[in-house]
Amino acid sequence: MKKHSSISVIWILILVIISCQTEIKNPTFSKDIAPIIYRSCSPCHRTNQIGHFNLLSYEDVKSNADKIVFTTQNRMMPPWPADVHYTSFVGENVLSQNEIKLIDTWVKLGCPIGDSLAIPRLPNFPTRSMLGKPDLQIAVKPIEIKSNGDDRFLLVKVPFELQNDTFIQTVEFVPGNTKVVHHVNGDMVTFDDSKKENIFDGKMIADLVLDSTVRQVYKQIGVLHDDGSYPLLTQSIVNYLPGVLAQPYPNGIGGWKVGKKNAFLLADIHYGPSVKNTWDSSYINVFFAKQAPRRTLQEFQLGTLGLSPILPPLNIQPNTISKHTSSYKTQFDMSILTINPHMHLLGKSFKAYALKPDGDTIRLINIPKWDFNWQNFYTYRKMLKIPAGSTIIMEGVFDNTSNNPFNPNQPPQLVSDKNGSMRTKDEMFQLIVTYLPYENGDENISLEKQ
Repeated sequence: MKKHSSISVIWILILVIISCQTEIKNPTFSKDIAPIIYRSCSPCHRTNQIGHFNLLSYEDVKSNADKIVFTTQNRMMPPWPADVHYTSFVGENVLSQNEIKLIDTWVKLGCPIGDSLAIPRLPNFPTRSMLGKPDLQIAVKPIEIKSNGDDRFLLVKVPFELQNDTFIQTVEFVPGNTKVVHHVNGDMVTFDDSKKENIFDGKMIADLVLDSTVRQVYKQIGVLHDDGSYPLLTQSIVNYLPGVLAQPYPNGIGGWKVGKKNAFLLADIHYGPSVKNTWDSSYINVFFAKQAPRRTLQEFQLGTLGLSPILPPLNIQPNTISKHTSSYKTQFDMSILTINPHMHLLGKSFKAYALKPDGDTIRLINIPKWDFNWQNFYTYRKMLKIPAGSTIIMEGVFDNTSNNPFNPNQPPQLVSDKNGSMRTKDEMFQLIVTYLPYENGDENISLEKQ
């Protein structure tokens, strides 16, 4: 019986190999390529999204065929820097090796269209959102970006009023000009009705300058109550990085309560240098919760501006490749939902893991080839329990040599984090962790989109 069983397994493997070879022999756009493009490329490569050209039709794909082959074979596209063999996350947009070969074969055959009437219908992509139709859409005051070659950091108030107190499930920042919007870190202000008459007062926008106090800037943009007191501030409500999608957690997990008078406070919105005078008209999408959240999300970060020091300190000498680490020992059981690794242009690789008290390793993330242009908030498929007494460790390699094509300084110069400078030419090394205090059964709760 064992001999026959082994022979059967061998024949099955042979049939699978033959089947795969047959599949990629004569691919056509209508049958084989369009489903891949519509699933993995078109969501970003369409009007008003981050892709710089459309991939919505046969003509679009054919005219960009060589680019598609090059970027897929080098796994530059679709952008998913995390190693899928190390840890699995929600929404992994990764092509299989067979799909990459299929595209290459199709292009070498001259991009045959196949039966044009059999081209699948385009997915029903949401407009002005990557998540769907929001319950509320709020415009950010248009901002002019000068072509002076400088980074610009702003503090922006985005006020909004509601008829009743309610709960927000997810907030999505949508950049109006993806060529200049680099990142956004945003909080939410909830005003006391009796202490704030007009939430639309103030300048709305202020440049972040080093010699201004928080109170001075808050007063300038109208964040303080009329009596000068501070309103309730809830941190890290809305964030954006290139390639990042807002993460809608299942109802009952996370979310925030809001009152009648509120404002998103884009604590820093970073505009990169622009080669010409331009404008940004971004907006914020709000999705309300169907039920009150059982627990409120919490957050901490390691490294730059975080709970743990970087060793050795992040002073990267010119013409060197250096490794740096940072670690933090957990004080209680926690359930991690999402992590966000962050480095700048000298970043070469990033790895994070947790060592349990018994010495076992919990894999968090591995990015073997860091890409500054594609940074994600990575959400686990299920909550990840980190026991009390575990040590979370992050390891980063930085390349400050002329061989790094992204090095902003040629010849290389000393680069450091400068006490948390967010300028692109400076450096950062962070791991931001979104978590909940652990409750029994958390590790069985799916974080996949329902």
